[in-house]
Amino acid sequence: MMFIPWMFGTCIACFLIELIGLGIARLLGFYIVLEERECRVYVLFGKVEAIIDEPGIHFLWTVIGWKALIVNFFGTSYLLDLRLDQEYLRSNPVNSEEGAPMGIGVWYEMYIVDPVAYLFKNADPRGSLRANLSNSTIRCLSNLKLADMLENRHAMSQTVRAEVTPKSQEWGYKLGSVYIRKVHFRDEEMIKQIEAKVVNRLRQVTAAILQDGTNQVNVISSTAERQAAVEFARAAAMRPAIVGAALQTISQDKEVSSAMFEILENKRMLEGDVDITLMPPGAGTSSFGQFLEANSQSKDVTPPKFTPQADTGA
Repeated sequence: MMFIPWMFGTCIACFLIELIGLGIARLLGFYIVLEERECRVYVLFGKVEAIIDEPGIHFLWTVIGWKALIVNFFGTSYLLDLRLDQEYLRSNPVNSEEGAPMGIGVWYEMYIVDPVAYLFKNADPRGSLRANLSNSTIRCLSNLKLADMLENRHAMSQTVRAEVTPKSQEWGYKLGSVYIRKVHFRDEEMIKQIEAKVVNRLRQVTAAILQDGTNQVNVISSTAERQAAVEFARAAAMRPAIVGAALQTISQDKEVSSAMFEILENKRMLEGDVDITLMPPGAGTSSFGQFLEANSQSKDVTPPKFTPQADTGA
């Protein structure tokens, strides 16, 4: 029953002894462990004794000898990060050649290439690089034409990078990519004026497009109407010729022409709103004809109106 507690106690003790032993070994400089893209700089009595930037396990006794025993007590160990870093500077104030107040945002990359220069040549190399990049942006990109400033960002990025790189290497930094990310107007009133001009221009272009479309529609409509009028006039001119030719052909036969004109006359009489009285042959001098003539005349005479008179009681 005592085996299990003793086993757990032994494991815990071995674990603590391992931690304490490894800590003492690192403190006495037997070994160090570096991660990827890390650097150790050992300074003893104001002198740089070792610079270790390879990842893995390193034995200080093989690098600086007996000084590894006291470097952690009387010296200083600096741990530097060599990974690629990025930063963005917003709205650096510049003026265009036309005098427009502009703001330029610069995005850049940097990483440490000289640990000793980074530690001892500048108290704040990161801040100095930021200030140098901002000043170079203002100095190199001022008084450019507004169109070039808005369009040629790659050329401006190369100009700023070529200006800043030599100075940054003196401080242990190496400048990577530099990119002009944003170019904007800083004056609110100017932004509003530009927006108003753009809106007015869009309205003018839209109105011109609409007017051009209307003109084209009118041209097409007038062309179609002209062609239709020509065709209608041609048809109206052809109709009398066709009718005249047909009548000329019909008039060659007198019986046919007489029958046709009689049919047309009867048709007109039937279509008109008139009274037709049919009389048998020879009825014009008979009493029946006289009766019909008197009847027709009586219809044309307006009958007198009868006005009733009041009864006076006489």
